[in-house]
Amino acid sequence: MTGFPLPQSLLDTLPPPPAPVGMFMPARTSGGLVYLSGLAPLDDDGQPMTGKVGAEVTPHEARLRARRVGLALLANLRAEVGDLNRVDRVVKMLGLVNATPDFTGHPQVIDGCSEVFFEAFGPDAGRHARTSMGVASLPGNISCEVELIVALR
Repeated sequence: MTGFPLPQSLLDTLPPPPAPVGMFMPARTSGGLVYLSGLAPLDDDGQPMTGKVGAEVTPHEARLRARRVGLALLANLRAEVGDLNRVDRVVKMLGLVNATPDFTGHPQVIDGCSEVFFEAFGPDAGRHARTSMGVASLPGNISCEVELIVALR
């Protein structure tokens, strides 16, 4: 199997893999699965993008921030496995949204991240099981955090 025709335009937009900000690894491979640690959205200067969705951050902006997380996760995945053509499928995503109590658009925010993997690996291998939920707070007041599990060939 030759892998997926990864869009060069998507690969060209990958940021450098972000360094972990705590006592953990960005990714860990075990038994043919890659477990990617949760990431925050970073701005162009590498600073965390903060704010509560439904208050300081609009749903549209939160979705764009979730897309940034998806690109960073893809960068960490590439750093872990070397060649993204080794990916068989995206298995599971967990998306957390730092939101006001009345905000209910969590799935639409995390769709911004999911779309990155649909673009990278196609609608079959990029489609994944997913949980998206709102939380009262996230570390450093980041807007969202997403973690991922990917199966390798």
